[in-house]
Amino acid sequence: MNKKKHIAILGSTGSIGTQALDVIRANGNVFAVEVLTAGSNADLLIKQAIEFNPNAVVIADETKYPQVKEALQPHDIKVYAGTKAIAEVVEMDSIDLVLTAIVGYAGLESTIAAIKSGKQIALANKETLVVAGELVTALAKEKGVNLYPVDSEHSAIFQCLAGEFHNPIEKIYLTASGGPFRGKDKAFLETVKKEQALKHPNWDMGAKITIDSASLMNKGLEVIEAKWLFGLKAEQIDVIVHPQSIVHSIVQFVDGSMKAQMGLPDMKLPIQYALGYPDRIKSDFPRFSFINYPQLTFEQADTKTFRNLALAFQAMNKGGNAPCVLNAANEVAVEAFLKDKVGFLQMSDIVEQCLQTVAFISKPGYTDYVETDKETRRVASLML
Repeated sequence: MNKKKHIAILGSTGSIGTQALDVIRANGNVFAVEVLTAGSNADLLIKQAIEFNPNAVVIADETKYPQVKEALQPHDIKVYAGTKAIAEVVEMDSIDLVLTAIVGYAGLESTIAAIKSGKQIALANKETLVVAGELVTALAKEKGVNLYPVDSEHSAIFQCLAGEFHNPIEKIYLTASGGPFRGKDKAFLETVKKEQALKHPNWDMGAKITIDSASLMNKGLEVIEAKWLFGLKAEQIDVIVHPQSIVHSIVQFVDGSMKAQMGLPDMKLPIQYALGYPDRIKSDFPRFSFINYPQLTFEQADTKTFRNLALAFQAMNKGGNAPCVLNAANEVAVEAFLKDKVGFLQMSDIVEQCLQTVAFISKPGYTDYVETDKETRRVASLML
């Protein structure tokens, strides 16, 4: 790599964003930061901007604009505010790759804008493909844009497919740790609190994804994301629980051969792979030792207790705007759970009711997704 790759990080103050900056910090000869955006964490955004000296920053929370503007005045960094500005800033000619790390539905508009302007995408925002997979993948194809997956499971599939893109996939296995409540029954889950749900055994992630992981909704969203990323049918996707989180996912080919991608659970690895693709960049990440893991175990996912995974498969099979409903209802439910307004099992009830209540659209366009998201949030909020 001769020329530095100029990266825009959407959501630079979150879990993925901060880890991406760790990767860039360690590889300053390979990457340069062109744009940083944040929701409302102005203090961290300012700190990051002063260190990495991007061309521009955007703070979505417009009330924080004066603070960011004033702090970065001496540094010759352009400062913008508002969600519309995030969608506009990704069009800058100087950007080579956009890392979409805004959590949830909020990341959709800016990801679509980046694809429309022909930018390569490192996709950490799974909700983009969950909500509007058909629209986004068709647009990426039309614009000749690659979507490099950042989720550890999808990165694993992507890595297993290197050199195999001409070979048909028979099946993929997405692995799940099972979260902190693996093996627990409904009676136990009735009483769990957010403090317990936020203790993930293997991964260090933001609050929303950690709760989704505990409820298996995260795996459900990943199933839908995999369908669009790899052009699969529902029956070609399986989920297996693998508590050690060492095998990140598996591809099975039509000859019966299987490829797995393995490594310690560290998000920096898939982030670096996506940013540096097609090159593997030397790293000092800790190395996996088989001696430390004498047993790797696998078991079936319990979709009767953890209904979110079954609901995600149901929404994927239905298609249309159903996955958009699933996602919006879940975002409302998780936020309510984090605020102690609903119990752990009630989150699935809210999602299920929304799937039954919100009007189904079989061939949605972008405005349909926007309206579906809005309507689902309204319906879900009435259930709190």
